[in-house]
Amino acid sequence: MTTTPAATESPVVAILGLGAMGLPMATRLATKLSVRAYDFDEKRMALAVDQGVECFDSARDAASSADILLVAVRNSAQLDDALFGPNGVASVLASGSVVILTSTIGADAIPSTVKRLAEYGVDLVDAPLSGGPVRAGEGDLLIVVGAESGPLERARPVLDLLASTLTVVGGKPGDGQAMKTVNQLLCGVHIAAAAEALALAESLGLDPASALPALEAGAAGSFMLSNRGPRMLQAYDEEGAEVLSRLDIFVKDMGIVSKAARAAGLPSPVAAAAEQLFLLGQAQGLGAADDSSVIRVVAPSRAS
Repeated sequence: MTTTPAATESPVVAILGLGAMGLPMATRLATKLSVRAYDFDEKRMALAVDQGVECFDSARDAASSADILLVAVRNSAQLDDALFGPNGVASVLASGSVVILTSTIGADAIPSTVKRLAEYGVDLVDAPLSGGPVRAGEGDLLIVVGAESGPLERARPVLDLLASTLTVVGGKPGDGQAMKTVNQLLCGVHIAAAAEALALAESLGLDPASALPALEAGAAGSFMLSNRGPRMLQAYDEEGAEVLSRLDIFVKDMGIVSKAARAAGLPSPVAAAAEQLFLLGQAQGLGAADDSSVIRVVAPSRAS
């Protein structure tokens, strides 16, 4: 008798992509679950193997015996290719398995993905996350979920290991993307505002390293100010700040925000202004730099 994923006490999890988020998620999950993974970068797979993750020569091999497939991709085109492309894994997933989408791709692509997965008897759990690589490795992520109750319960072993805050925002895939879009509006605006504030502090003759803790302690404080502020102070160094979240990710995410607002007929002038800063940064060659480097768009050089 074949055991269905719903009845599996310790499901087998496949992860496609061992990048900045994929690797720490894989190693976190491997502490409690059987994890299978694939990445085209052999060095990343070697790191995963050292942490107890079983790696395979292809995405299809990694996914073929999995009860849960966790996908961390950049955009909807990559999701479509990973699932339904020439080497896509949808056709090798068992009926009754679950795909957990952790990426921010916008809600537009979700209905067609759900429909195509249903042809294989596979469900989608829409679960975009926030928190960064360090928190991913610690199981301290914020995850917002849109999913039907059955698939959500089958995905719980993975979600509960990764999240310190798990919020079910709706009963269908796409609801998670909608909530993450709102989240990213605030994140992008807060990063841009923090950059302007610290640049202004220095332009007014203040020491930004002293201004930062003063701002954090008052009503102007925010998570993004505290998180990105120290890296903004390093943005002008020759080596720049450590890349923990690429600037071009916010080009993508703020584009999703703008598109969603337009579709809803909602003006979003503050989000649009922040989006332009990230676009300018990308145009200036900062796309692969940490998103804290957006301060260099506001102030290309440090005040003398």
